[in-house]
Amino acid sequence: MTAPSLDPVSENAPTGVISSTPPAAGEPAASPPSNRRLKPSLLVAALTLFATYGGLIAILLPSQIAMIDEANKVGNLFIVTTTSFVFTLFAQPLAGALSDRTRSRYGRRAPWMVIGALVGGIFLFGIGSLTDILWITVFWVVIQVALNFLQAPLTTITADRFPRSQRGGASAMIGLGTQLGMTVGVMLAAALGAQIGIGYSVFGAAVIVVTILFVLLNRDWSSKESVVEPFSWGGFFKGFWVNPRKHPDFFWAFTARFLLILGYFVVAAYQLYLLTDYIGMTLAEGQGAVVTLTLVALVPTIIAIILSGWWSDKIGRRKVFIYVASVVMVIGFLMPILMPNMTGMIAMSVINGIGFGLYMSVDAALMTEVLPSEGTAAGKDLGILNVATNIPQALSSGVAALIITFLGGYQMLFVFAMVFVVLAAIAIAPIKGVR
Repeated sequence: MTAPSLDPVSENAPTGVISSTPPAAGEPAASPPSNRRLKPSLLVAALTLFATYGGLIAILLPSQIAMIDEANKVGNLFIVTTTSFVFTLFAQPLAGALSDRTRSRYGRRAPWMVIGALVGGIFLFGIGSLTDILWITVFWVVIQVALNFLQAPLTTITADRFPRSQRGGASAMIGLGTQLGMTVGVMLAAALGAQIGIGYSVFGAAVIVVTILFVLLNRDWSSKESVVEPFSWGGFFKGFWVNPRKHPDFFWAFTARFLLILGYFVVAAYQLYLLTDYIGMTLAEGQGAVVTLTLVALVPTIIAIILSGWWSDKIGRRKVFIYVASVVMVIGFLMPILMPNMTGMIAMSVINGIGFGLYMSVDAALMTEVLPSEGTAAGKDLGILNVATNIPQALSSGVAALIITFLGGYQMLFVFAMVFVVLAAIAIAPIKGVR
């Protein structure tokens, strides 16, 4: 695709975000329009980041914890992930807000992406050699915060450089990279499951290299001479509160994503333990089965992501795709209840691959269209919306542990997931600014 020629106040672009020329000194910061490299670069960057998330969360961290103390693995995983949740709760909106205000010759987003990649990568080199839950928790917290500081400005690039009419396609590239990354990450982590330290190090090196290449190949305009409002701590923290009465679409979008992600990841976070404790596999068999489940979901997910992103741009609608995705995912979560074996898990993975694929690219585009500040503080606003991803993901292990322990065991995870996916679809309905 060729770089579009956009006026600074084009009807398709938020004021002050996308411009055809670099901002002059004293003007608000802006980013260049998309070029031919940007979409594939987003694909590769998202693939690498989510390969790291997928490999760490699905295989390396739970395997490391199980090897240290098999009898207390559920509780220990809960401790590690819940502690990281506390520290990463506002990491993305904070990173987004800081990047909105950043003035440098390298632009607003690139410095924070590189810092996040370097810190996260360095700590990944060290976590694999740890055998104490306390130190694993400390390293895990730093890694999660750092990767969030990378992810926040990366996801903001869609709003920075693409007009609304093209954001479905751009979001589809991130969604495609996400799914491919989860697949590659799980496969790679499973292959290195017996060599935890090497596994962590491979992901750390990949994050650093790919992030640096991304910012070099997709240079941002300098923001060094751009105007920035005088800083005040009160105004800074006040900016994180978005009044739901004034911005109801933003509130409902946040709520819907929170509910769906919590429902989905309550099952995903315990996939390895579902295979070992619900299906009855050994740890080694479970690691191999995670790869199988990821692979069988890959093709249907990719098709769903590409089709939904392109189709939603073409017809100018987002919400209907999320409704369909919710119905599909409910059917998927029902499968392991009806068939508590590997067949049921495979059926769930294939069906949920379609549902989550439909959801991912369209929801990301929808989020860019409900920003209260019309995109002028896109980093902070999208960071707040990304809290609706981070909180439920971080909570998922703890919620799952409570369900397993007190509410009927592993089977109830699927019931919980179905209920919350339905609630998420209901929360989308009140949004009026997006069709």
